[in-house]
Amino acid sequence: MPKAIPAPLSVTLHQGSRVLEVAYDDGQTFRLPFELLRVYSPSAEVQGHGPGQEVLQSGKRNVQIVELMPVGNYAVQPKFSDGHDTGIFSWAYLYELGSRQQEHWDRYLQRLEDAGVERDAPMASGDSAAACGHGH
Repeated sequence: MPKAIPAPLSVTLHQGSRVLEVAYDDGQTFRLPFELLRVYSPSAEVQGHGPGQEVLQSGKRNVQIVELMPVGNYAVQPKFSDGHDTGIFSWAYLYELGSRQQEHWDRYLQRLEDAGVERDAPMASGDSAAACGHGH
């Protein structure tokens, strides 16, 4: 039987340091940078519709979360300052991002390097909203 994901106790947006802090009932607290959340958004716009269809994100270092909306009792949906608002972050996904944060950062930075893209380079037109063909 799979291990149950701990329940969130609190969610705090820290605009100055650009982190989302999520505390869980198992004692874990994660401080997730807005940039990490943006580049690992679970939306089709970022993840694609299947393996190998991910759209590499860049230029997101200074992104803000301008609104954070609850989605039932299982997730939150941030609206980012670059207009992206289609990612629904389940409590389980946030826990996974937090518990493996360094691994995710390292993978992101490696993908940028492999693609020859600077972290702060603006997204090329056509690389974002319509990347999956649905014009999110």
